[in-house]
Amino acid sequence: MGRDVPALVFTREDRRRYRIKMQACLEAFAHMLREARFEAERPQVGLEIELNLVDDAGEPAMRNADVLAAISDPAWSTELGRFNLEINVPPRRLTAGGPDAWEAEIRTALNHADERARSAGARLIMIGILPTLRQEEIGEDALSENPRYRLLNDQVFAARGEDLRIEIDGTDRLRTYADTITPEAACTSTQFHLQVSPEEFAGYWNAAQAIAGVQVALAANSPFLFGKELWHETRIPLFEQATDTRPEEIKVQGVRPRVWFGERWINSVFDLFEENLRYFPALLPLCDAQDPVETLDRGDVPELAELTLHNGTIYRWNRPVYAVAHDRPHIRVENRVLPAGPTVADILANGAFYYGLTRALVEEDRPVWSRMSFAAAEENLHTAARLGIEAPLYWPGMGEVPAPELVLRRLLPLAHRGLEYSGMDAAWREPLLGVIEQRCVTARNGAVWQKEMFHHIDATAHTGRHEALRRMTEVYIDYMHLNAPVHTWPVD
Repeated sequence: MGRDVPALVFTREDRRRYRIKMQACLEAFAHMLREARFEAERPQVGLEIELNLVDDAGEPAMRNADVLAAISDPAWSTELGRFNLEINVPPRRLTAGGPDAWEAEIRTALNHADERARSAGARLIMIGILPTLRQEEIGEDALSENPRYRLLNDQVFAARGEDLRIEIDGTDRLRTYADTITPEAACTSTQFHLQVSPEEFAGYWNAAQAIAGVQVALAANSPFLFGKELWHETRIPLFEQATDTRPEEIKVQGVRPRVWFGERWINSVFDLFEENLRYFPALLPLCDAQDPVETLDRGDVPELAELTLHNGTIYRWNRPVYAVAHDRPHIRVENRVLPAGPTVADILANGAFYYGLTRALVEEDRPVWSRMSFAAAEENLHTAARLGIEAPLYWPGMGEVPAPELVLRRLLPLAHRGLEYSGMDAAWREPLLGVIEQRCVTARNGAVWQKEMFHHIDATAHTGRHEALRRMTEVYIDYMHLNAPVHTWPVD
């Protein structure tokens, strides 16, 4: 979840002080890594889910402030758009209580929030991009009231100096400009967190990068944007373009984008935070009063506020996170590639596959990232986003194969093994990874269902494109509440 900031105008002195403080934070972080001052004995996993708000007709509902007040739960927060909310599910041990307990906890929270949202004239929907969202609804008025978002918007366009260009080619073609970052609000995601020790971080981050394309192929759920049928996971190119601070002249000079896959495998978590300072100017140069070096010298734990705020404005698909909980610092991998939804059952299956597969890959004698180029991993991500569950993906020892074949033959057994290493017995693993298996067998995920259902309605009802998308969204919400995995959803 984002850090709230006040409405400000930044000076050159603010930026100079912030650069100095970030360097001090990085030096303190390096010292902490050398001294092994991190919580790693009882690692936990976490989950954030971003959701859209719709009205009774399935159209966007710009009411997140009212809905948040009605929910009245600190686990919930606003997101960029007034039609977005986010829940931060409390962290837990991976095997604590079993997956049924975690599913019940999440569904209870979501059902309560949906009930409260209805009292404010809205409903919740977990979906990568809301199909009924129109381009004219994504303007400055759609920004949430939190000053952080307006300030971030102003800083992005001050850096860019011109409107954003959004170009995506799929079944249809999208060519448009935006004068705010609110198109980013169309992207709603599921974010898995994995706490690891500093010594293990590089392996887990590399593993997460290696499987990002596979994750997206399996779970794509964003085929429509502004009434156009585009990529299976349109979130990926939209998010990359909607927060790009670089005008064309800067792009061709090789300046890195702020939505970034990265450019190399890493050896330490320090590599990523050091890249943040080396490559990216500050968007929100807010200085905290705490001196991180003095705090360390006293034997206390620094918050590293400037380092973490800066990190929050660099949108890696797998992001490093430093945090302090119960006076103990920890680091974790934040996996950000997946869309929201379609159901809690699907989300937990995606989580089991991610947690199990990364664990198994880290345990291998010869890691996959030593046998696979970083460029191949990045190409897998964009191929999967464009083509979805049947995308051809590269994997060492197999070459380029369809995603279902890769998962069924090679990766699903590894995911089972990784969950077993983590202490999850077969009775818990089988139902979760069985969802992934059946997605591969049927070649059906959220994007496939949305596309098929839209074309079915469009061909039989003859009501026009937007009405077909609206009706499809209504059916989607009904099935979402049933919590049956998306590969079982009918099209009729």
